[in-house]
Amino acid sequence: MELQDRITTLTGVGPKKAEAFARLGVETVEDLIFTFPRIYEDRKNIVNIEDLKEGETALFAGAVDAIRPGGFSRGRKSRVLRMLVTDNTGSIEVVFFNAAYLAKTIHRGDRLAFFGKPVINRGRLQVVHPQFEKEKTVQTGILPIYPLTSGITQREMRRLQRLIEPLYPQVESILSEETVQRNNLCDMEYAIRNVHFPSERQHYLEAKYRLVFDEFMTLETGLMASRMNERYEGEGPMFDDDGSEREFIDSLPYPLTNAQERCVREITADLISSKPMNRLIQGDVGSGKTAVAQIAMFKAVRSGYQAVMMAPTEILARQHYEGISRDFDAFGIKTGFLSGSMKASEKRQVLEDLANGSVQVLIGTHAVIQPDVVFDNLGLVITDEQHRFGVSQRIKLKDKGDMPNVLVMTATPIPRTLAVVLYGDMDVSVIDEMPPGRIPIITRCLTGDGARDKCYDFVERQIRQGRQAYVVTPLIDESEAMDARSVTQVYEELAKRFSRTEMIHGAMKQAEKDDIMARFSAGEIDVLVSTVVIEVGINVPNAAVMVIENAERFGLAQLHQLRGRVGRGQWQSYCFLIIEGSSEVAEKRGKIMEESSDGFYIAEEDLKLRGPGEIFGTRQHGLPDMRLADMVKHMNVLNAARDEAKALLEADPHLEKPENAPLKRRVEKLFGEDLTLNL
Repeated sequence: MELQDRITTLTGVGPKKAEAFARLGVETVEDLIFTFPRIYEDRKNIVNIEDLKEGETALFAGAVDAIRPGGFSRGRKSRVLRMLVTDNTGSIEVVFFNAAYLAKTIHRGDRLAFFGKPVINRGRLQVVHPQFEKEKTVQTGILPIYPLTSGITQREMRRLQRLIEPLYPQVESILSEETVQRNNLCDMEYAIRNVHFPSERQHYLEAKYRLVFDEFMTLETGLMASRMNERYEGEGPMFDDDGSEREFIDSLPYPLTNAQERCVREITADLISSKPMNRLIQGDVGSGKTAVAQIAMFKAVRSGYQAVMMAPTEILARQHYEGISRDFDAFGIKTGFLSGSMKASEKRQVLEDLANGSVQVLIGTHAVIQPDVVFDNLGLVITDEQHRFGVSQRIKLKDKGDMPNVLVMTATPIPRTLAVVLYGDMDVSVIDEMPPGRIPIITRCLTGDGARDKCYDFVERQIRQGRQAYVVTPLIDESEAMDARSVTQVYEELAKRFSRTEMIHGAMKQAEKDDIMARFSAGEIDVLVSTVVIEVGINVPNAAVMVIENAERFGLAQLHQLRGRVGRGQWQSYCFLIIEGSSEVAEKRGKIMEESSDGFYIAEEDLKLRGPGEIFGTRQHGLPDMRLADMVKHMNVLNAARDEAKALLEADPHLEKPENAPLKRRVEKLFGEDLTLNL
């Protein structure tokens, strides 16, 4: 048997079972080895029945003294099976619901072992639905509990892990011996063996530390290797050090905040140096990132270069174009627009003007990275809401020029812990100050139909005062699989109540979406029912109410982004989170939203509640799922692994040395096609 053998080579795993394992991502024997337990059950000792304690899960054994199939349980549509189990210290009642079939397999006098949590019922200890097996076959020790899927049992997973245990020594170490010693790590065989079958807690902790380190080492090596494609060697375009940006700043109808001024200084220092800029601007909704980007574009044009901005949606791109072209027209700067929905004749004219240099600033969607888009002298590349673009798209945009300066922007505040992982080699500017005069948005969580009715009564009053409202739902159409309100359902309800109601969602044609948004911006629509298509970039100052249906189905960061669509005008704005059902996480999210408007704090809390994979989406960010590692809990391990990965890639950028081949294979397997690794 070899590590790369198919899972079907194992005894008891046929084609049907292999399909079940495939759902767990297990196709080879090695995949099975790297399917780690999610928790462990301490079954080292069989506890005497007299020593069982309420609420403490334990392993106990005894003889079945009595067994009684009962009638239907109170409040349940299931039959009850009760048995009295006795050892030499005492007796306890064991209860099963909807398990009358057990009366045919369990008999008085049988000796069984049970694993469960005692509870007090009518003054006596009782164990409900424990795991059980014959006493003579009971497994003791620290038992691993694996992630499962339909068709696979825990006993089966443990049996197969024992079957392949002789292969554990064959698992390659991706770390050099120097790295292992420098970081005080255990060896790989010890780690694999003790993560599956630890005999002591300390052995498990040592094993987990090594495997977490390996995961972070693989992650950081992959991310750093991918960023090497976005990094520059040599000199880039140098912009004029003449203070020309002040001409545009002085023309603005408002003063820059201190945070904006700081960002402008940082960006200007990059632009006038020979080293190409590679900078991220993080700023909360409404903090003024676009103005800072405009200042950089203005400086590019005054220095004889072109600039381009790529936005993720046509709505947002057009919004940028309208504002930027209006501002730049006063300075004789020609701004062009490019999107996939344009007429061929319009597109042809823009491409011609771009190539001959008469279009100095281009704003567009991903259409700007198409092969027929040629610049005359591109010096500055800006990506808005950069997390919506893949690495390869950003590289294509950068490659439109000769090592241009790169600025990426995000209105999705990224937790510091993740920013280090995702943008470790970028310079980061943070706009952590809001323009003066913005009125804080009042946020309230609502539950129940009565609260919903009151909410829409409030919306009606706001509309009578001349305001507009967004209503956001998680679904386009009703779904049997998901108990949540849809755009179509909510639209049909609200259209009966509010005469000027429209709906918009991602499945609509672009022209239709653009028309609806234009009418909403013009005040011709009072209530816009939408999916999260309006999450990014829509700016309607008169919209003062945001209602989010099924708010429990959105993450904190997304709720904050949606809330940011209101509060952009002179009016007091409101955000109502309508929550269906109750859960601890939903309640925590609601409380955080009610108490804070700080996007960076909210992002940190979101990371704690949900983890990085759910916040960003692994494919969106090229961030693979971790099996054991947790970026919040294991930050110290992440830092150590990142230092090792950086040193290794500096010495062997393409992992060509034979000793780095195992790490290279692990990186390529982890990332698959999500990243261009250049390895």
